Amino acid sequence: MTGGGRESEGGEEEVRGARRIPGPRGAADDLDLASVPLPPLPPPGGNAPDEAVPEQSQPASASGDAPEAPESDAGEPEPDLGPGPAAEAWPEPDPWPEAEPADGHPQPAAPEWDPTAPAAEAWPDPDREPGPADGTPEPHAPDPFVSSAPVVLPHQVLKALLGAWALSACSAEETAAVEDHLTGCAPCADEALRLRDAVGLLHTDGSLDLDPTLRTRVLDGCFGRRPARIPVPEWAAPYDAETARLDALLRDIGDSEWHAPVRLQWFEEERQVSRRTTVAGVIGHLMAVDGLLSAALGLDDPLDDGKTPLDPTERTETYWSATRRPPTRAVREPWRAQSHELIRTASFAGRNVAETSVSYGAFALPLQDAALDRAFECWIHGGDIADAVDYPYPAPSAAHLHRMIDLAARMLPAALAGRRSAGLAGPAKDLVAAGAPGRSLHLEIEGHGGGDWYIALDSPAAVGAPERAVAQVALDGVEFCRLVAGHISPVEAAAGQEGDREAIRDVLFAAASLSRL
Repeated sequence: MTGGGRESEGGEEEVRGARRIPGPRGAADDLDLASVPLPPLPPPGGNAPDEAVPEQSQPASASGDAPEAPESDAGEPEPDLGPGPAAEAWPEPDPWPEAEPADGHPQPAAPEWDPTAPAAEAWPDPDREPGPADGTPEPHAPDPFVSSAPVVLPHQVLKALLGAWALSACSAEETAAVEDHLTGCAPCADEALRLRDAVGLLHTDGSLDLDPTLRTRVLDGCFGRRPARIPVPEWAAPYDAETARLDALLRDIGDSEWHAPVRLQWFEEERQVSRRTTVAGVIGHLMAVDGLLSAALGLDDPLDDGKTPLDPTERTETYWSATRRPPTRAVREPWRAQSHELIRTASFAGRNVAETSVSYGAFALPLQDAALDRAFECWIHGGDIADAVDYPYPAPSAAHLHRMIDLAARMLPAALAGRRSAGLAGPAKDLVAAGAPGRSLHLEIEGHGGGDWYIALDSPAAVGAPERAVAQVALDGVEFCRLVAGHISPVEAAAGQEGDREAIRDVLFAAASLSRL
């Protein structure tokens, strides 16, 4: 026999069922098994690991009978190793068995939980291997090492991760590494800000519409960097700018919005009046009144019938009544072509054209003031259209608004004299020679396009002077223009007032009387 008393397979079949006698085990008995490291046992009830684990001896039953030995894979019962160092090397699988052993000696009771002990010692670990024979506990095996330090990545890798970082698609470690890198790398920080702004445009809850003022700002920038070959006269620049702004608004509205109702307001006979029309009707009104400037420059009048009145209101009514059907967006092209022709002609005509008289019927203005008046009305009616179609429409630039306010301030003495002739204003109190300083009102315009003006109170030929001021009125620039346009009444004007109350009232009502259709 070889191999520890085993014969060949044929011999095993002959002695199957017979009690086997273990062979000599000198090599194993000579070893100090207490010093040999043993593999850890599987937890109770768990699955056995893949590697082979030596069989453990079964505890004796309560009756004291020895259990039957388990059979091997070949159906043979395992040999009884008997007492000895090898049998004592393997601990019992259950440290606290419920059944008493075969020798009848009771097992020690299971240790109870100690609340004062550390967390690792409060409950004994049944799976922990027994310590040495002297009772000294073996050192606890350390947990697997987990590093909390940030991931160290090269600059190029971190730069490539900026896109994923902006989309919040990086892992926690990559996010920490990228954000740590951004604190010390200015180029990557700038790129990260640009990427985050671009990601903000991808959100569906935000509007992707462009800023309505973008067109105006781009044109202003272009004109500032590349002046025209033939420059527009300075006095015609406000009219050029306001017609361009209104044309940009008209380009952005749809066909149906050309029929949106618009209410035009002005001040007449000590009260506010209004007229209802459409967006297309407002453009027709502007084109009809601009025809006065075209006639003064020798250009074609859009109401060319030989009997067209000069009064702006009558011209507008004539144009509206001559239209066989309600005007549509088709009116935009002739109006824009007319404004382009006016600016082009004024630019080529030279300096003397600025003093050309433009008749409004009841009064006349030099061409440079008439162009400023048309710029003012284009802005005011552009605001009316913007309100009707819910479109943002800011005030003109400060320089242009200042020129418009200056024109209204220069027209106030004549308007005040006309109201005095009609019995609508107080009598003159201190007449002086033409060109001499007379009694004045200090008009202080604050904010956008503001300044100081002194309005002669008793005669249009007198000169306003600070030393002869008897009253002061303070108004915001846009608020004053709305008063001049008849969009607010003199009573509603938010004015700071000081001094002669009668003079203040007369000037505010004279400003409102400058308005017209």
